[in-house]
Amino acid sequence: MSSNTHGLPLHTHKPSRRTTANRIFAVLYGCATLALLSHHALSLLNSTTLTSFFITLTFLISDSILAFMFATTQSFHMRPIYRKEFPENLIRVVEESEFPALDVFISTADPYKEPPMNVVNTALSVMAYDYPIQKVSVYVSDDGGSSLTLFALMEAAKFARHWLPFCRNNNIVDCSPEAYFAIDRDSHLSDQVENIKVMYKRMEVRVKNVIERGKVAQEYITREEEIQAFSKWTEEFTRQDHPTVIQVLLESNKDKDITGNLMPNLIYVSREKSKTSTHHFKAGALNVLLRVSAIMTNAPIILTLDCDMHSNDPQTARRALCYILDPEVRPKLGYVQFPQLFRGINKNDIYACEHKRLFQIDPMGMNGLSGSNHLGTGCFFTRRAFFGCPSNFLPPEIPQLSPNNLVDKHIWSSEVMELAYCVAACNYENNTNWGLKIGVRYGSLVEDYFTGYRLQCEGWKSIFCHPDRAAFYGDIPINLVEVLNQNKRWAIGLLEVAFSKFSPITFGTRAMGPLMGLAYAHSGFWPIWSIPIISYAFLPQLTLLNGLTIFPKVSEPWFLLYVYLFLGAYIQDLLDFVLAGGTFYRWWNDQRMWIIRGLSSYLFGLIEFLLKYSGISTHGFNLTSKVLDEDQRKRYEQGTMEFGVSSPLFVPLTMAAIVNLAAFAWGHVEVFRGTNNNLEGLFVQMFIAGFGVVNCIPIYEAIIFRSDGGKIPRKTSVVATFLAFLLYLAAHVTLRNSAAKSVF
Repeated sequence: MSSNTHGLPLHTHKPSRRTTANRIFAVLYGCATLALLSHHALSLLNSTTLTSFFITLTFLISDSILAFMFATTQSFHMRPIYRKEFPENLIRVVEESEFPALDVFISTADPYKEPPMNVVNTALSVMAYDYPIQKVSVYVSDDGGSSLTLFALMEAAKFARHWLPFCRNNNIVDCSPEAYFAIDRDSHLSDQVENIKVMYKRMEVRVKNVIERGKVAQEYITREEEIQAFSKWTEEFTRQDHPTVIQVLLESNKDKDITGNLMPNLIYVSREKSKTSTHHFKAGALNVLLRVSAIMTNAPIILTLDCDMHSNDPQTARRALCYILDPEVRPKLGYVQFPQLFRGINKNDIYACEHKRLFQIDPMGMNGLSGSNHLGTGCFFTRRAFFGCPSNFLPPEIPQLSPNNLVDKHIWSSEVMELAYCVAACNYENNTNWGLKIGVRYGSLVEDYFTGYRLQCEGWKSIFCHPDRAAFYGDIPINLVEVLNQNKRWAIGLLEVAFSKFSPITFGTRAMGPLMGLAYAHSGFWPIWSIPIISYAFLPQLTLLNGLTIFPKVSEPWFLLYVYLFLGAYIQDLLDFVLAGGTFYRWWNDQRMWIIRGLSSYLFGLIEFLLKYSGISTHGFNLTSKVLDEDQRKRYEQGTMEFGVSSPLFVPLTMAAIVNLAAFAWGHVEVFRGTNNNLEGLFVQMFIAGFGVVNCIPIYEAIIFRSDGGKIPRKTSVVATFLAFLLYLAAHVTLRNSAAKSVF
């Protein structure tokens, strides 16, 4: 408990009751894993044929990776703690006039993949925070440089004059208009609700009309400042090559709502882009916002949000202050992270987009160490954390960017605007520490993971804040190829950190200690899951098809070790998932998607990283589309997987489905024929093949039974079948001299 001079707690924490059991299990499971690896090593040394040597070596490598990932996972079980905040006590400790100012950064990059109405709802939801209104500034970074996004924000600024007082006067907590109007409400506010809803729908129609046309029509541009703003979009203006655009849409010193109250600042920023300059994707855009906001408002607290992650609780900023204003926590507090939660997930979360372990379970485990990793959105940073470690301030190149600088000029003043345009230039960072030692860090496609990691290596601590009412809700992709492409991008970015000089295993362990180093290594080495997954998806099945026994018999003691290792890992994962509020069916889909990702996005991400590392190819940043197709939406709500595009990502998945089904069927034939020691000798291989078949049921349905737009394309099925047959032939030629023998 952390109390203040008034004796009122701002926050408390308690350890998990499962900590002791987790530690005992980690020791027992670790001993069992070492026993298996030792047996593999001895078998490798005693191999008498090239085939047995190759198979044993494959399992030794695969099981070593599984052991390593298990060890990293246990770091989250050593000291998990649960935190609770008391924002109602905050006002009794600190006057509202003394609350620190808050700058909110909202990032978007493409009006066609990230609909501007999402940006509008996110901006409006945080503008309605229960926070001193003159202390809130909302910056929207449009990295696509789109006039369509600017138009949508102009419409949002007009609507905000009605929406903000409506929320304030009626204590609305669903401050995103879209979320609020999605629920039928029958109350004394019905007339007010209907009026404000009509205004919102009219705004939505105007924005969607502009998006469909692809340009802002003249009838929508009425005021002189609007004409001047849109005049910057000339024929030479492209998303890859354009000048800086900074537009103040609302100013807290002069703009008022319909009740006469002042409004927060709302500022549109599109940094300069040039084909000849490296822009560092989202990380570069956030650094521009850091500099522009420093020139204009320089709030000591910064909230970063994705464009589709709207606020669900107007008290969220006050919850963050419960930690930020605690004198015991504040000196080393770098950021307060809220979990990513999502609306619109179907009943059983078929794509595991909830990412419960990544966004909830693991950060809770890190809470008892140095604190949660940065999850990319829903994070309250202290601005000071971006400028060196707690004990060593790194000054920026100009004093106006310092977190201690006091802005005493009007944000529209020529001096402020001139300097804001200067720091948003594409070549401003040349020969500076931006992205290297200060600001959001460059060097990885997952700038959130890398930046949070580097900050904690420098000595900053973090807090994972998971209140009962979700602080933020976001959108998810609803088709499999978008999910896998998103995970592939993450895989490449994580490997860029894992195999850099800042590797969590070496650099991280020295800087933060072994448990935090392992915790970050778990995410950093995520994509290497593909190696054991691929090994177990194909090797036992191919040997089964060729009559080769590679696992112990049921009657042998080593069989019990395999049973313990399999059940132990899955039961612990299931308990973690269910006790964190999940369901069995969601857990099943989560582990199924783990296998699917291992055979697709992790595999392709690993390959692309190796090619990039070898200088053969490079990879760009691809946005995940948030646009919803109605047919896909219906299939998603019904719990049907979407395979309706021809993608290389689906080929190894389909190959695995074919090979596992063939092996499972052939294993039964072998048992009925009474060969190869019957079921006792083939049980483990048949179990693995059967487990693969059960996990591949959606793939079989998409190949054979479905006729809708989400079925697997015929081309993918043919290519996968042909490659699976070639793989079987290669295995048959390699293993034919070892048929009916045991490798184990």
